[in-house]
Amino acid sequence: MSPHSDLTGKVAVITGASSGIGLAVARELHSHGMQLILTARSEHRLAEVQAELSATVLTGDVTDPNLPQALLELALSTFGRCDVVLNNAGTIEVGPIESINIDKVCAMVRTNVEAAYRVAYTFIRYFVRNGEGHLLNLSSVLGTKVRPTAGAYAGTKYAIEALSEALRMEVAGTAVAVTCIEPGLVMTGLHRDWAVHPSEAMNIPHPLQPEDIARSICFVLTQPAHVRIPRIMILPSEHQV
Repeated sequence: MSPHSDLTGKVAVITGASSGIGLAVARELHSHGMQLILTARSEHRLAEVQAELSATVLTGDVTDPNLPQALLELALSTFGRCDVVLNNAGTIEVGPIESINIDKVCAMVRTNVEAAYRVAYTFIRYFVRNGEGHLLNLSSVLGTKVRPTAGAYAGTKYAIEALSEALRMEVAGTAVAVTCIEPGLVMTGLHRDWAVHPSEAMNIPHPLQPEDIARSICFVLTQPAHVRIPRIMILPSEHQV
């Protein structure tokens, strides 16, 4: 059976879907015949994506405790099923000890950890009850290492790694799968406010594109039923540390 027919008619929920990796994944999965439930904070951008991909959308802030359940219920009421969730929404806050904004760090933790945990548990409980499903958590290469000034951000991704591995153990032997996606530097809006872009600071002239991550996710989702990919790291060719 071809990967295309494997995904046709299945339903994916994607957070942070109006730009960057979330949008690229939405486009990729749409091209493979999947039905989409998309959410993001920007109503305007989400409306554009809705028109482009014939998706069902729900504008909202992922830190809203009620949003994950609302997304699941929307998938079930619209399509009668949910097969995949991409836990993608996230922010980044870095800086040296003396100047990092602690309030922004704590807001990052609420988005990257608290909100991501709510999404993960809400959907994996449904997958377990339903007997199948795939939870995709967006981690980072910094979920496996740390760098000066980026410890708080790395910590949020370590948290995603830990939860993902524990959930994988809990559902081992079932038709429910859990995968951590670990990108290196990707050209998205995540670093748009930085004075020096990481591609310059790290000497990575050819960073990843969101579409590179989307193809990797499609690879994960189209494996045979007996195969599990607990984590997949995608790096640009110039990545060294």
